[in-house]
Amino acid sequence: MIAANNISLRFGKRILFDSVNLKFIEGNCYGVIGANGAGKSTFLKILSGEIDPTTGNISIDPGKRMAVLKQNHYEFDEVSVLDTVMMGHQKLWKLMQEKDAIYAKPDFSEEDGVKASEMEAEFAEMNGWNAQSDAAALLSGLGIAEEDHYKLLKELSGNQKVRVLLAQAIYGNPDILILDEPTNDLDLQTVGWLEDFLLEFKNTVIVVSHDRHFLDTVCTHVVDVDFGGIKLYTGNYSFWYQSSQLALQQRASANKKAEEKKKELMEFILRFSANVSKSKQATSRRKLLDKINVDDIQPSNRKYPAIIFQQKRTAGDQILHVENLACTLNGETLFKDLEFFVNKGDKIAFLGKQSLAITSLFQILMGELKPTYGKFTFGQTITTAYLPLNNESFFQSNDNLIDWLRQFAEDENKDEVYIRGFLGKMLFSGEEVFKKCNVLSGGEKMRCMISRMMMPGANLLILDEPTNHLDLESITAFNNALKDFPGTVLFTSHDHEFTQTVANRIIEITPNGFIDKLMSYDEYIENDKVAQQKEALYA
Repeated sequence: MIAANNISLRFGKRILFDSVNLKFIEGNCYGVIGANGAGKSTFLKILSGEIDPTTGNISIDPGKRMAVLKQNHYEFDEVSVLDTVMMGHQKLWKLMQEKDAIYAKPDFSEEDGVKASEMEAEFAEMNGWNAQSDAAALLSGLGIAEEDHYKLLKELSGNQKVRVLLAQAIYGNPDILILDEPTNDLDLQTVGWLEDFLLEFKNTVIVVSHDRHFLDTVCTHVVDVDFGGIKLYTGNYSFWYQSSQLALQQRASANKKAEEKKKELMEFILRFSANVSKSKQATSRRKLLDKINVDDIQPSNRKYPAIIFQQKRTAGDQILHVENLACTLNGETLFKDLEFFVNKGDKIAFLGKQSLAITSLFQILMGELKPTYGKFTFGQTITTAYLPLNNESFFQSNDNLIDWLRQFAEDENKDEVYIRGFLGKMLFSGEEVFKKCNVLSGGEKMRCMISRMMMPGANLLILDEPTNHLDLESITAFNNALKDFPGTVLFTSHDHEFTQTVANRIIEITPNGFIDKLMSYDEYIENDKVAQQKEALYA
């Protein structure tokens, strides 16, 4: 067990959180959520001992080992991949080094022999003889090819490094596992592998993630960092979100009797518990939900942005026709012979192992990049709004947010009240609208870009990784806005829940062709799994 005892953290007059008392129990997975800047990662650093709290302390049961997912991707650059993983078990790694050093002594004595014998016994007790094979198995599970195991870490790509550091954290079955955004830069298969690993993991997991599907799959509890406090709730993210929204609605219903509210909450718990019975964690989660006290369900204090996409003009039947399109960059073929019609109301998720291929396609459609060959045609009624992957070029000026957004407004809509309305929807209110646009955080820039997208009332939206840098509240609001949008959407996203709930069609792009299926994301994944199983069967 690990416990936070009366933890407070202050920066000058600012209190990040105060009087935090929590216990993290073996066998549970705790998802830490909170708005950007609320202190989620900071709380993990306090738990891991990386930083000290202003008051209070962290206590860990004696003899328990903690492992933390490293955020410094350059710390092990001069170390081999396999050794980097094994270094995750510090005690075992230290023993291995000491054992090798004593055997390497040129004047190996009888005393050294006794010491070596003791080390060998301890080494065997720690399952040291399987150290390399266990590390290799983890790397393979995370998609690191065997030929890369003996390379230096610096020779790997950025997303491969992330996987190696993840393997390092989970290596050796730590008693307490702390993960900060572990799914970043992981593909669908690797995220699935990590979910399965954590579902089987019997010890304590504390994780920060903006991936709602991941949180729903692995978490038994939610740790909510909000408004200077940290509260613990039983259930996964969806249970926390839906129950807190229900409690918020109940609070607004002043005339509803307490007995009616309690009955409504109990019915909600039963419905959610029934749905959970179909999930990977069916038995354990249902037992947890059965123990929930309705008094524990509280309305969330979170503010959700008001993301609303309205079409000024309804699209005709001709939306977009892509014909024989190809793109080659720096001698690399990203895609070729791409051909598809977009139908009215389509919400198409574009998939591909090479994300640059999808970004390049969107840039071609928006006129920012010329295709190698082929053409595309938009219908005459189509108006577009585009959310690019990289928005840095939009924020080079010293303009405040009002002046920044005003430049994208039509001539008749440039007055301050109109502009403030769109900024206010994205939670920029009061003096915040006078912030300089070149000092905004990544999340603030994304909210500005969404304000920019909402203004023209386009009927076709093109979105390149729209959830990047957004907190869970903004992701949820964006997700709901696209589900409600009556127009057409072309998008790519690593967010499973976002893709599953928005897309009705999937186009997967490869260097040698494409796959176009009218189905949901989960259906596509299931079909892909069946195809892989058949391929393995006949291989």
